[in-house]
This record gives sequence, structure tokens and C-alpha cells, in this order.
Amino acid sequence: GQPLAARRLSLRPVPPLPDTEAFLRDARVRVRRWARGCLAPELCLQAVRAATELPFGEGVRRERQLFGVLRGSGQARALQYAFFAERAIQRKLHCQGTNFLLTAFDSVSLLSLGLGTMGRGIVTSLVKANIPVVALEQDQEHLNMGRKAVMLLLEHEAMKMEQGAQTLDFHNPARLQFSVDFELLRDVDLVIEAVFENMALKKEIFHKLSRVCKPEALLCTNTSALNIDEIASATSRPQQVIGTHFFSPAHVMRLLEIIYGRHTSPTAIATAMELARALRKVGVVVGNCFGFVGNRMMFPYVQQAVFLVEEGSRPEEVDGVLEDFGFKIGPFRMSDLAGLDVGWRSRQGQGLTGPAVAAGTPARRRHGQRYSPLPDLLCESGRFGQKTGRGWYRYEREGGRMATPDPWLHDLLSRYRDTHGIQTRVIDQEEILERCLFSLINEGFAILAEGIASGPEHLD
Repeated sequence: GQPLAARRLSLRPVPPLPDTEAFLRDARVRVRRWARGCLAPELCLQAVRAATELPFGEGVRRERQLFGVLRGSGQARALQYAFFAERAIQRKLHCQGTNFLLTAFDSVSLLSLGLGTMGRGIVTSLVKANIPVVALEQDQEHLNMGRKAVMLLLEHEAMKMEQGAQTLDFHNPARLQFSVDFELLRDVDLVIEAVFENMALKKEIFHKLSRVCKPEALLCTNTSALNIDEIASATSRPQQVIGTHFFSPAHVMRLLEIIYGRHTSPTAIATAMELARALRKVGVVVGNCFGFVGNRMMFPYVQQAVFLVEEGSRPEEVDGVLEDFGFKIGPFRMSDLAGLDVGWRSRQGQGLTGPAVAAGTPARRRHGQRYSPLPDLLCESGRFGQKTGRGWYRYEREGGRMATPDPWLHDLLSRYRDTHGIQTRVIDQEEILERCLFSLINEGFAILAEGIASGPEHLD
């Protein structure tokens, strides 16, 4: 029976807080760094500011106004589209004219073949998903190096999970074992090969897998661009061969590109999709072509970024424009993270660089099209990105993460432009954004037209 007015918190003034303005200013800097290009976090901060500065009623009206801005924004529509697209591609698949629903996926014995950068991340993902893993390497030296790196990754992941009251059992040999014994392949249900991008090596391994593994075992290749059908041709069971392209770092990135070949069975595809689900990744089924979808779209995107640097931009300027637009990481920082040597080996395999290039070939032309040898020059100088502490940027150490502009590279660009007679110019942000994004988008349309992806949701 007592009056409520004195007890309504909304009627009380906000108490003055020390350094409110400095706190909000610092928060804004952190939000903009954490969510560059994203509208909602910025407006949420404005709503908090309104709560400190306005009476309750006015603050609520301000919050409603800000929500109205967000609700009608292009970013809201894009996020809604992404939400439903992600779910649509996992509910029902369409492949080779056959519709099928996903099959049940039980816990399997799984062998990750190769403990390089990708193999380590894949093993970590599998252990986190409580899937028993056998990690195989070619010799004891590589196995010891791989085991040490995997255990460090798992210890780091375990610390993060413990903060959420979860545990990670990775010391149990029944859950994770390391070996050089290929005979262990006889009992596994699923193999993920994760050696580096070399067709001859992959075919040799798949020929061996075909002889050793039981007939029903699924044979997966973690390749970013190589032909699935050619890899499958080295086996006696091409229907059991499928591409599972993890993105680097494999234990962090959510995308898992699943590539079917000419003979891959619907059951194999459905099993790979269920593996993606068990790993809590977004599995996207696509067709077989060079680069598939993810990397095929990335090729012209990164190529335009390099052309822009040739013409007068700097890597940090291009990255800054694309990160301000909303990309988590720009093309040059992304290349350094993935490793410049990966693309270098691919270009060598295509005959775009190295000894396979015919004498007299113009340095900046390949197959009648514009080409930039800049990434090749960096690799020839031993600059492979974060792993070597030098790439498009300089890092504090090998394996470091803090990218800083490198005067050495700026000097290289100056000499390169002089050598090739390139007149530099000031390139504005709009041109950087459009040339990179339109290249990405146009390649997406080409992929759709060729039927490599069955719908725009798969691309997006």
C-alpha cells in the first residue's frame, strides 16, 4: 500500500560518475577496433551514452530511435540474409541432380595424415569435438615436432574452454594418439589427408590409402585448389573420395568447403556434412574446379589488391579500406597469415612463375593477361608472412601476429615501379573498394553460371 514513486529507479537521476566522458571515449575506440565497419555496436554505445546523459523517458526514446535506424539498415538485411542462408545450405543439399537429407554420423576413428600447419589445426578441431583421432606423420622427427605443436594448441584451447566451465580431454591415448605406423589405417573409418599442395604427393598417398584402408572408409583431402577427380583417380574407390577444404587456422575458422568429384557418392557428401556439423563448422558443398569457390573468388580479389599496390597504394592502405568496410582482415594481412609460400607453390604448379616460364615471357603478362610478380619476389626473398616474421608486413618475431608497415617493402615497391616504368598515382578509397569487391562479386557470378555452386547462398 505504499507509494511507488520513491522506489522507481527510472525516476532517480543518474549519479555523476568520475571520468564518464573519458570512459565512453575509450569504449568507442575499443568498439571501433573490435567491430570495424559494423553499425550496431556503435549505436549500442550511443544508447549507453544516452542513458548517462538523458532522463529515463528521453533515453528510452533515443534508444528506440537508434533501433529504428538499425532495423531499416542494409546491414540488418544482410545479417538476416546471412543467418538464414547459413541454415538453408545445411538443411537440404542438391548435388548431381540428386536431393538427399543428411545421414546419421556416429563418432569415428579418424586419422589426420600430416601434421603441418593445417594438419595441426584439423587435429585440434577433431579433439575439441570429442572425435577419436590418430595423427600420422611420415617419420619420427616430423611426428615429434607435430605432437609438440598440437599439444600447445590444445593446451591453449583447454584454457579457453575452462573459462566456460568445460573440459578438454586430450591426454587420453584412446582419444588422441600420434604414430608413424601406416598399418593403423586399416581400422579407421575416415581419413583426412593434410599434406602440402602437391598433386604427385597427394596421388601417391591416396594410392596407398586405397590399398590399406577398409573399403567403406571415407578418404578426404584437405586441398585448397587441386582437382578432386585427379586425386581420386589414384584410388580404386573414387566414390569414397571427397575434398574437405579447411580454412587457416583450421581450429578457428568456421567454414569447411566440401568438394564433390565426378564419382563422389551422395553418402560420402552427407557424411562430410555431418563431420562439419560435429566440428561446429559451416559445411558448404560445392563442385570441382581449380580453387573451388572460396579460393577461386579470392584469386581476383587479392590480384586486384596487388595491382593497386603496383600502381601507387601501399598494403596497409588497401587493408585499411577493406577492414573499414567490414572485413575482419584485409587481403595482405590475410595472405601473411595463410603463408605466401602456399600461393607461390600453386603458381609454380600452374607454370606462372619459376623455371616453367618460357624465356622471353614479359614479367607482367601471363597467358595474355596482366600478371604481377610482386608476390613471387617476396617469396624469393624468403618472406613467407607471419611464419617467417616478414611478408607484406614486418612482425615482431617468427610466428608473430602484430603487423607493422615495413620500410624494406616500400623500398622494393619503389625500385619495382622504376624497373617497369610504372607511373604512381594517388588511388582513393572508393577505387580500392570497388576494384577489390567487384572482382570478388564478378567471379561469384561466373561460378554460379558454371554450376560449381548450386545457389547464391553457398557463395555468400
